[in-house]
Amino acid sequence: MENTQKTEVKAAMLNQVRYFQAVVRNNSFTEAAEECHISQSAISQQIKALEQELGFALFVRRNRTFELTPAGEHFYKKSLVLVADYDRLADESVRIARKDTPELRIGYLRSYFGHEIQSAVACFSVKHPNVSVNIIGGNHEDLYDLLRTKKIDIAMNDQRRAFSAGYYNVILKTKQCYIEIAARNPIACLETVSPDELKNTPCILISSKEQQKNEIDYFGGIVGFGGTFLFAESVEEARLMVVQNNGFMPVDGGPEQVGNTIVRIPLFNSSRPMTRNYCAFWKESDSTEIIEDFAEMLKAEFEK
Repeated sequence: MENTQKTEVKAAMLNQVRYFQAVVRNNSFTEAAEECHISQSAISQQIKALEQELGFALFVRRNRTFELTPAGEHFYKKSLVLVADYDRLADESVRIARKDTPELRIGYLRSYFGHEIQSAVACFSVKHPNVSVNIIGGNHEDLYDLLRTKKIDIAMNDQRRAFSAGYYNVILKTKQCYIEIAARNPIACLETVSPDELKNTPCILISSKEQQKNEIDYFGGIVGFGGTFLFAESVEEARLMVVQNNGFMPVDGGPEQVGNTIVRIPLFNSSRPMTRNYCAFWKESDSTEIIEDFAEMLKAEFEK
Protein backbone atom coordinates (compact mmCIF):
# COMPACT_ATOMS: atom_id res chain seq x y z
CA MET A 1 0.00 0.00 0.00
CA GLU A 2 2.81 2.39 0.94
CA ASN A 3 4.71 1.67 -2.31
CA THR A 4 1.56 2.33 -4.34
CA GLN A 5 1.10 5.71 -2.65
CA LYS A 6 4.72 6.65 -3.33
CA THR A 7 4.30 5.72 -7.00
CA GLU A 8 1.17 7.85 -7.26
CA VAL A 9 2.96 10.80 -5.66
CA LYS A 10 5.88 10.51 -8.09
CA ALA A 11 3.51 10.31 -11.07
CA ALA A 12 1.62 13.39 -9.84
CA MET A 13 4.88 15.30 -9.42
CA LEU A 14 5.96 14.38 -12.95
CA ASN A 15 2.70 15.81 -14.27
CA GLN A 16 3.26 18.95 -12.21
CA VAL A 17 6.71 19.33 -13.74
CA ARG A 18 5.18 19.02 -17.23
CA TYR A 19 2.62 21.73 -16.34
CA PHE A 20 5.43 23.94 -15.06
CA GLN A 21 7.38 23.47 -18.30
CA ALA A 22 4.26 24.34 -20.32
CA VAL A 23 3.83 27.61 -18.38
CA VAL A 24 7.44 28.61 -18.99
CA ARG A 25 7.32 27.54 -22.64
CA ASN A 26 4.15 29.56 -23.33
CA ASN A 27 5.03 32.38 -20.92
CA SER A 28 1.38 32.22 -19.92
CA PHE A 29 -0.72 30.24 -17.46
CA THR A 30 -3.75 30.60 -19.75
CA GLU A 31 -2.04 29.26 -22.87
CA ALA A 32 -0.33 26.49 -20.89
CA ALA A 33 -3.70 25.41 -19.50
CA GLU A 34 -5.13 25.25 -23.03
CA GLU A 35 -2.15 23.23 -24.23
CA CYS A 36 -2.49 20.79 -21.31
CA HIS A 37 -6.30 20.61 -21.62
CA ILE A 38 -6.99 21.68 -18.03
CA SER A 39 -8.39 24.86 -16.48
CA GLN A 40 -6.22 27.83 -15.57
CA SER A 41 -7.11 27.49 -11.90
CA ALA A 42 -6.14 23.80 -11.98
CA ILE A 43 -2.73 24.46 -13.53
CA SER A 44 -2.09 27.24 -10.98
CA GLN A 45 -2.93 24.81 -8.17
CA GLN A 46 -0.59 22.21 -9.64
CA ILE A 47 2.28 24.71 -9.81
CA LYS A 48 1.69 25.74 -6.19
CA ALA A 49 1.66 22.07 -5.16
CA LEU A 50 4.97 21.55 -6.97
CA GLU A 51 6.49 24.56 -5.19
CA GLN A 52 5.35 23.16 -1.85
CA GLU A 53 6.86 19.78 -2.66
CA LEU A 54 10.17 21.36 -3.72
CA GLY A 55 10.30 23.82 -0.85
CA PHE A 56 11.02 26.94 -2.90
CA ALA A 57 9.25 29.34 -5.26
CA LEU A 58 9.50 28.77 -8.97
CA PHE A 59 8.00 32.12 -10.00
CA VAL A 60 7.95 35.68 -8.80
CA ARG A 61 4.36 36.77 -9.42
CA ARG A 62 3.49 40.40 -10.12
CA ASN A 63 -0.24 40.93 -10.70
CA ARG A 64 -0.80 39.28 -14.10
CA THR A 65 2.86 38.85 -14.98
CA PHE A 66 5.53 36.54 -13.62
CA GLU A 67 9.16 35.62 -14.05
CA LEU A 68 11.27 32.67 -12.99
CA THR A 69 13.22 32.83 -9.77
CA PRO A 70 16.91 31.89 -10.06
CA ALA A 71 16.04 28.52 -8.49
CA GLY A 72 13.08 28.19 -10.85
CA GLU A 73 15.22 28.87 -13.90
CA HIS A 74 17.75 26.25 -12.77
CA PHE A 75 14.99 23.73 -12.07
CA TYR A 76 13.39 24.40 -15.47
CA LYS A 77 16.58 23.78 -17.44
CA LYS A 78 17.44 20.61 -15.54
CA SER A 79 13.86 19.33 -15.65
CA LEU A 80 13.83 19.48 -19.47
CA VAL A 81 16.68 16.98 -19.59
CA LEU A 82 15.18 14.76 -16.89
CA VAL A 83 11.74 14.60 -18.50
CA ALA A 84 13.25 13.91 -21.93
CA ASP A 85 15.33 11.08 -20.41
CA TYR A 86 12.27 9.70 -18.65
CA ASP A 87 10.17 9.73 -21.83
CA ARG A 88 12.93 8.03 -23.80
CA LEU A 89 13.40 5.42 -21.07
CA ALA A 90 9.67 4.74 -20.97
CA ASP A 91 9.47 4.38 -24.77
CA GLU A 92 12.44 2.02 -24.86
CA SER A 93 10.99 -0.09 -22.04
CA VAL A 94 7.62 -0.31 -23.78
CA ARG A 95 9.31 -1.52 -26.97
CA ILE A 96 11.18 -4.17 -24.99
CA ALA A 97 7.98 -5.29 -23.26
CA ARG A 98 6.08 -5.43 -26.55
CA LYS A 99 8.08 -7.74 -28.71
CA ASP A 100 5.59 -7.17 -31.52
CA THR A 101 6.17 -3.41 -31.63
CA PRO A 102 5.71 -2.13 -35.20
CA GLU A 103 8.86 -0.90 -36.90
CA LEU A 104 9.58 1.27 -39.92
CA ARG A 105 13.00 0.92 -41.55
CA ILE A 106 13.82 3.90 -43.76
CA GLY A 107 16.67 4.11 -46.23
CA TYR A 108 17.86 7.53 -47.35
CA LEU A 109 20.36 8.79 -49.89
CA ARG A 110 23.19 10.11 -47.75
CA SER A 111 24.51 12.38 -50.49
CA TYR A 112 21.17 14.24 -50.60
CA PHE A 113 21.29 17.68 -48.99
CA GLY A 114 17.59 18.48 -48.54
CA HIS A 115 15.73 18.61 -45.24
CA GLU A 116 12.58 16.81 -46.39
CA ILE A 117 13.30 13.36 -44.97
CA GLN A 118 14.17 14.76 -41.55
CA SER A 119 10.91 16.73 -41.49
CA ALA A 120 8.90 13.69 -42.60
CA VAL A 121 10.46 11.51 -39.89
CA ALA A 122 9.65 14.16 -37.29
CA CYS A 123 5.99 14.32 -38.40
CA PHE A 124 5.75 10.53 -38.52
CA SER A 125 7.15 10.16 -35.00
CA VAL A 126 4.53 12.57 -33.66
CA LYS A 127 1.66 10.73 -35.37
CA HIS A 128 3.00 7.22 -34.64
CA PRO A 129 4.86 7.46 -31.30
CA ASN A 130 4.69 3.70 -30.76
CA VAL A 131 6.35 2.83 -34.06
CA SER A 132 10.08 2.21 -33.83
CA VAL A 133 11.89 4.10 -36.61
CA ASN A 134 15.27 2.92 -37.86
CA ILE A 135 17.12 5.00 -40.45
CA ILE A 136 19.89 3.72 -42.70
CA GLY A 137 21.95 5.84 -45.09
CA GLY A 138 23.60 4.70 -48.29
CA ASN A 139 24.19 5.56 -51.91
CA HIS A 140 21.88 4.50 -54.73
CA GLU A 141 23.01 0.90 -55.07
CA ASP A 142 23.20 0.37 -51.29
CA LEU A 143 19.56 1.37 -50.94
CA TYR A 144 18.48 -0.70 -53.94
CA ASP A 145 20.08 -3.82 -52.43
CA LEU A 146 18.66 -3.13 -48.95
CA LEU A 147 15.16 -2.77 -50.37
CA ARG A 148 15.48 -5.82 -52.61
CA THR A 149 16.67 -7.99 -49.70
CA LYS A 150 13.96 -6.62 -47.37
CA LYS A 151 16.42 -5.00 -44.96
CA ILE A 152 14.56 -1.70 -45.27
CA ASP A 153 10.84 -1.03 -45.82
CA ILE A 154 11.03 2.15 -47.88
CA ALA A 155 13.82 4.08 -49.59
CA MET A 156 14.21 7.74 -50.53
CA ASN A 157 16.52 7.43 -53.51
CA ASP A 158 17.43 9.03 -56.82
CA GLN A 159 16.21 7.44 -60.04
CA ARG A 160 18.97 5.89 -62.12
CA ARG A 161 17.09 3.07 -63.85
CA ALA A 162 13.64 2.36 -65.23
CA PHE A 163 10.96 1.81 -62.61
CA SER A 164 10.69 -1.84 -61.54
CA ALA A 165 7.48 -3.84 -61.59
CA GLY A 166 6.44 -5.07 -58.17
CA TYR A 167 7.46 -1.79 -56.49
CA TYR A 168 5.66 1.42 -55.71
CA ASN A 169 7.68 4.11 -57.50
CA VAL A 170 6.58 7.56 -56.35
CA ILE A 171 8.35 10.56 -57.84
CA LEU A 172 8.78 13.01 -54.98
CA LYS A 173 10.31 15.84 -56.97
CA THR A 174 12.48 16.64 -59.96
CA LYS A 175 15.39 18.81 -58.82
CA GLN A 176 18.04 20.73 -60.70
CA CYS A 177 21.61 19.53 -60.38
CA TYR A 178 24.38 21.78 -59.08
CA ILE A 179 28.01 21.52 -58.17
CA GLU A 180 29.75 22.91 -55.12
CA ILE A 181 33.24 24.25 -55.67
CA ALA A 182 35.75 26.34 -53.71
CA ALA A 183 35.03 30.07 -53.98
CA ARG A 184 38.71 30.66 -54.84
CA ASN A 185 38.57 28.32 -57.85
CA PRO A 186 38.28 30.30 -61.14
CA ILE A 187 35.34 28.08 -62.18
CA ALA A 188 33.36 29.63 -59.30
CA CYS A 189 33.00 32.78 -61.43
CA LEU A 190 30.85 30.95 -64.00
CA GLU A 191 27.06 31.40 -63.86
CA THR A 192 26.52 27.85 -65.15
CA VAL A 193 28.88 24.94 -65.78
CA SER A 194 28.80 21.81 -67.95
CA PRO A 195 30.37 18.37 -67.38
CA ASP A 196 32.75 19.06 -70.26
CA GLU A 197 34.02 22.22 -68.56
CA LEU A 198 34.76 20.14 -65.46
CA LYS A 199 36.71 17.41 -67.24
CA ASN A 200 40.03 18.52 -65.77
CA THR A 201 38.70 19.01 -62.23
CA PRO A 202 38.39 16.03 -59.86
CA CYS A 203 34.86 15.01 -58.89
CA ILE A 204 34.27 14.40 -55.18
CA LEU A 205 31.63 11.76 -54.39
CA ILE A 206 30.16 10.49 -51.14
CA SER A 207 30.30 6.71 -51.21
CA SER A 208 31.29 3.59 -49.32
CA LYS A 209 34.33 1.72 -50.64
CA GLU A 210 32.11 -1.11 -51.86
CA GLN A 211 30.07 1.21 -54.10
CA GLN A 212 32.81 3.44 -55.52
CA LYS A 213 32.91 1.63 -58.86
CA ASN A 214 29.13 1.95 -59.30
CA GLU A 215 29.33 5.66 -58.53
CA ILE A 216 32.13 6.14 -61.08
CA ASP A 217 30.11 4.25 -63.69
CA TYR A 218 27.11 6.51 -63.09
CA PHE A 219 28.76 9.92 -62.74
CA GLY A 220 31.36 9.16 -65.39
CA GLY A 221 29.35 7.15 -67.91
CA ILE A 222 25.85 8.63 -67.45
CA VAL A 223 26.30 12.15 -66.09
CA GLY A 224 29.45 12.70 -68.11
CA PHE A 225 32.11 13.82 -65.66
CA GLY A 226 35.37 12.91 -67.37
CA GLY A 227 37.99 13.74 -64.76
CA THR A 228 39.35 11.77 -61.83
CA PHE A 229 37.19 10.80 -58.88
CA LEU A 230 37.82 11.34 -55.19
CA PHE A 231 35.72 9.84 -52.41
CA ALA A 232 34.44 10.90 -49.00
CA GLU A 233 32.33 8.98 -46.50
CA SER A 234 30.22 11.94 -45.32
CA VAL A 235 28.95 15.33 -46.41
CA GLU A 236 31.23 17.06 -43.89
CA GLU A 237 34.32 15.27 -45.20
CA ALA A 238 33.38 16.02 -48.81
CA ARG A 239 32.90 19.74 -48.13
CA LEU A 240 36.24 19.91 -46.36
CA MET A 241 37.78 18.53 -49.54
CA VAL A 242 35.92 21.14 -51.58
CA VAL A 243 37.11 24.09 -49.48
CA GLN A 244 40.66 22.82 -49.88
CA ASN A 245 40.11 23.17 -53.65
CA ASN A 246 40.64 19.44 -54.19
CA GLY A 247 37.74 19.27 -56.64
CA PHE A 248 34.01 19.83 -57.05
CA MET A 249 31.06 17.94 -55.55
CA PRO A 250 27.80 17.30 -57.45
CA VAL A 251 24.73 18.22 -55.39
CA ASP A 252 21.01 18.73 -55.88
CA GLY A 253 18.46 21.04 -54.35
CA GLY A 254 18.83 24.74 -55.05
CA PRO A 255 21.17 27.73 -55.29
CA GLU A 256 21.21 28.36 -51.53
CA GLN A 257 24.26 29.97 -49.98
CA VAL A 258 26.67 27.38 -48.57
CA GLY A 259 29.08 29.85 -46.96
CA ASN A 260 31.84 32.22 -47.93
CA THR A 261 34.25 29.45 -48.93
CA ILE A 262 31.99 27.40 -51.25
CA VAL A 263 29.98 28.44 -54.31
CA ARG A 264 27.06 26.45 -55.73
CA ILE A 265 26.71 26.57 -59.55
CA PRO A 266 23.85 25.13 -61.66
CA LEU A 267 24.88 22.23 -63.90
CA PHE A 268 23.91 22.44 -67.58
CA ASN A 269 24.33 20.15 -70.57
CA SER A 270 23.84 21.45 -74.13
CA SER A 271 22.39 24.71 -72.72
CA ARG A 272 19.75 22.79 -70.79
CA PRO A 273 19.66 22.43 -66.99
CA MET A 274 20.47 18.94 -65.76
CA THR A 275 17.88 17.47 -63.40
CA ARG A 276 17.37 14.36 -61.33
CA ASN A 277 14.26 12.60 -60.01
CA TYR A 278 14.02 11.77 -56.32
CA CYS A 279 11.62 8.98 -55.50
CA ALA A 280 10.14 6.87 -52.74
CA PHE A 281 10.39 3.14 -53.43
CA TRP A 282 8.84 0.23 -51.56
CA LYS A 283 7.69 -3.28 -52.44
CA GLU A 284 4.04 -3.70 -53.36
CA SER A 285 3.91 -7.10 -51.66
CA ASP A 286 5.20 -5.65 -48.37
CA SER A 287 3.16 -2.45 -48.37
CA THR A 288 1.51 -1.53 -45.07
CA GLU A 289 -0.51 1.39 -43.78
CA ILE A 290 2.53 2.59 -41.86
CA ILE A 291 4.77 2.61 -44.95
CA GLU A 292 2.14 4.33 -47.08
CA ASP A 293 1.53 6.94 -44.37
CA PHE A 294 5.23 7.80 -44.22
CA ALA A 295 5.40 7.97 -48.03
CA GLU A 296 2.54 10.50 -48.03
CA MET A 297 4.30 12.60 -45.40
CA LEU A 298 7.54 12.49 -47.38
CA LYS A 299 5.79 13.56 -50.58
CA ALA A 300 4.05 16.39 -48.71
CA GLU A 301 7.42 17.66 -47.50
CA PHE A 302 8.85 17.63 -51.02
CA GLU A 303 5.81 19.53 -52.30
CA LYS A 304 6.24 22.41 -49.84
